[in-house]
Amino acid sequence: MSKGEGKYSTIHYQKYLQIEELLSAQQLRSGALGDPAHEEMLFIIVHQVYELWFKQVIHELESVIEFFEDNEIIESSLSVAIGRLNRVQKILQLLVKQIGIMETMTPLDFLDFRSYLFPASGFQSFQFRAIECLLGLPEEQRLTYFGQKYSSVFTKDKQKTLDDIYKKGTLLDKVNDWLERTPFLNLDGFDFLEEYRGALTAMLNKETEAIMSSEYLTDKQKKMRSEMVGSSDTYFRSILDEDTHNNLLKENKKRLSYKATVAALFINLYREEPILQLPFQFITCLIDIDNEVTNWRHRHAQMVLRMIGNKIGTGGSSGHSYLAKTASLHQIYTDFHGISSLLIPRSELPLLPDNIRDQLNFYFTAKKA
Repeated sequence: MSKGEGKYSTIHYQKYLQIEELLSAQQLRSGALGDPAHEEMLFIIVHQVYELWFKQVIHELESVIEFFEDNEIIESSLSVAIGRLNRVQKILQLLVKQIGIMETMTPLDFLDFRSYLFPASGFQSFQFRAIECLLGLPEEQRLTYFGQKYSSVFTKDKQKTLDDIYKKGTLLDKVNDWLERTPFLNLDGFDFLEEYRGALTAMLNKETEAIMSSEYLTDKQKKMRSEMVGSSDTYFRSILDEDTHNNLLKENKKRLSYKATVAALFINLYREEPILQLPFQFITCLIDIDNEVTNWRHRHAQMVLRMIGNKIGTGGSSGHSYLAKTASLHQIYTDFHGISSLLIPRSELPLLPDNIRDQLNFYFTAKKA
């Protein structure tokens, strides 16, 4: 056979997608035990579809992490990464909507077969845990499962796979390193942090002055609103003082390094400069994904509350209570959310010198005649 022969050989739809194998994978446990429950088919299919989409999400996240293995990220790679992360976000949105399909089953319908599920549980979804690890959920931040390590429900091989994700570096780790390497921290003739400090002080003074000179506020209201505006010693201190930031890192209240945080702030403030547009879109993708995972956790928790109330979950957890806590405690990219607290209006933004603006622009030199 010559090289390339058979490359375009035909295949049937059924065989290519392994339809027979796929459609034979819905085995009703209630039926096997002699008491078939109609709604169990829906329950199985919804969860199988989740696992299929989880597989795709893992496929996308692993590819994005691979882009960041190199010390230099070219613009074309960043563009591809953004496209794939956008796909992940769309998949997560779909998974949230899928809960509505599950809720067409009533609590009484679920009780027809729930007793057959023990001790199976969503805790045992290896792929979902892998997604959490790939995104960068810190192991020390996880709520414990019966006081044991989150991966204790899996085989030794699968536990090692999850551990290896952390050892090789999560997406959060890779993004932190990428931000630290960005050239925006060392711009000739422009001390970004010093310029930011001056603009910030001017903004805060202006806002405080407007409050104190208001004719419609009482003295008590003026004092309260002035405190709400803050000062350079409030949440701004973490960006103006590296030691403060590093202390927050030690307390697990921050995840990005100081250099990475400063770079992220610069990207957000000057996002409209051509070279910064893709980095800004990339950071936005991470925030959107984090939001969608949190949305899914909230909806999942509410569905469980609707289906079983305050009963213990089939896996032995506290059910709704546990799931609701994960929604608030298992967020990953909180440092990027925190950047919003540090933003200042465009009107207060320090102007970039022409030579710096040129470095952040796409420009072409016209050929001389």
